[in-house]
Amino acid sequence: MGHDVVDVPAFAEQLAMPGTRFAARAFAPVELRQCEERAARAGDGTAVHLAARWAGKEAVLKAWSEALGPGEAPYTIDDFPWRDVRIVEDARHRPRVMLTPAVEARLPFPIRWHVSLSHDGAVASAFVVAERLA
Repeated sequence: MGHDVVDVPAFAEQLAMPGTRFAARAFAPVELRQCEERAARAGDGTAVHLAARWAGKEAVLKAWSEALGPGEAPYTIDDFPWRDVRIVEDARHRPRVMLTPAVEARLPFPIRWHVSLSHDGAVASAFVVAERLA
């Protein structure tokens, strides 16, 4: 399992920095679009929803590392494929972890991902469980 929290105001500040390409490097277009849509439905800012998804991505990294156990993990925080590990909504607006085929191929065994996202005030949080299937 993995858990992460994000300071929403600091995250929003990072997103708003002139010339930054953080959002484009960290999130796939579908994630950006879904966060904009969710913000429009909720009447709040996109940053809070992106912060929750960022927490989700970091929680995936932690859960992945934990699931593999001792030994060399395929990624570290410095080379993790942020855009290719996606936290997307299904048709009922529930969060799901989706990996691109290249990233999924790095898994040594099948995993079912369980993810929960939350935000309240200045904090966004995510909890992820990697369930080993084989």
